[in-house]
Amino acid sequence: MAFAGEPHSIKEFRIVLPLEVEQYKIGQLWSVAQASKNETGGGDGIEVVDNSPFGEDFGVQPDMPMVAGGKRYTSGQYTHKIYHISKKVPAFIRLLAPTGSLEVVEKAWNAYPYCRTIVSNPDYMKEKFYIVIESFHAPDRGKTENIHGLTGRDLEKREIVDIDVANSRVSQKDYKPEWDPCLVGSEKAGRGPLPKDNNGNWKNEVKPVMCCYKLVKVFFKWWGLQNKVEKTIMNAEFRIFLNFHRQVVCWLDNYYDMTIEDIRAIEDKTKQELDKQRREGDVRGMKEDQ
Repeated sequence: MAFAGEPHSIKEFRIVLPLEVEQYKIGQLWSVAQASKNETGGGDGIEVVDNSPFGEDFGVQPDMPMVAGGKRYTSGQYTHKIYHISKKVPAFIRLLAPTGSLEVVEKAWNAYPYCRTIVSNPDYMKEKFYIVIESFHAPDRGKTENIHGLTGRDLEKREIVDIDVANSRVSQKDYKPEWDPCLVGSEKAGRGPLPKDNNGNWKNEVKPVMCCYKLVKVFFKWWGLQNKVEKTIMNAEFRIFLNFHRQVVCWLDNYYDMTIEDIRAIEDKTKQELDKQRREGDVRGMKEDQ
């Protein structure tokens, strides 16, 4: 896969959670299925093209080995999704955008605790635009300085962004009390809500604890638009990561007793529901201001 030169913008988002690493594995997959349904309807949303196991020879670039935490990963679960977003962007963009430009492709290789996700727009922007997200999930409090093993210019460019699921600011249009970890605890796990504390002291005290280290690289080559687009993308990633992980924490009781076999059955059912929802009903989920 040929990227558009080297990434101009690199951010490492660190998200500390009151969960165990293996617990998050189940919670992430359950929450992805649930969030996908919340974002699909009225012609827009998520289409699951493929969801199957992969091995070392299944699309993983030999020049980009999947490495984090000092270990290489070569097998796991592969997903291929198409995000239909034509009705979630401002109307003037829909008028200007060529056919195919408002469909985004996401391919992910989940070799938990490592995952690589590549987002692209192959029909319109082709090799001029990619987002590469490398996620590693560790049983720590977000203090490991270079868990992705960056070197050279990548390490120099990297900016660390801490996301506090209890205290980072959520936009008014995204906020729901049932997705607020400061209001919602877990009866099954015997855990109360997180404290509202602008200093984020809970991250140094809570048990169990883990951290999602999400390294985001933006490859974008479009004259005159690079800085603006990269800033928009990084702001969107912050918003997505914050909202999603607040949901993962608040939904703990829903997936607390589940196994990976339960999750695969839910994913199969969700694929059918998404296909139906996309054909009918109203547009759902996060939208940009019109």
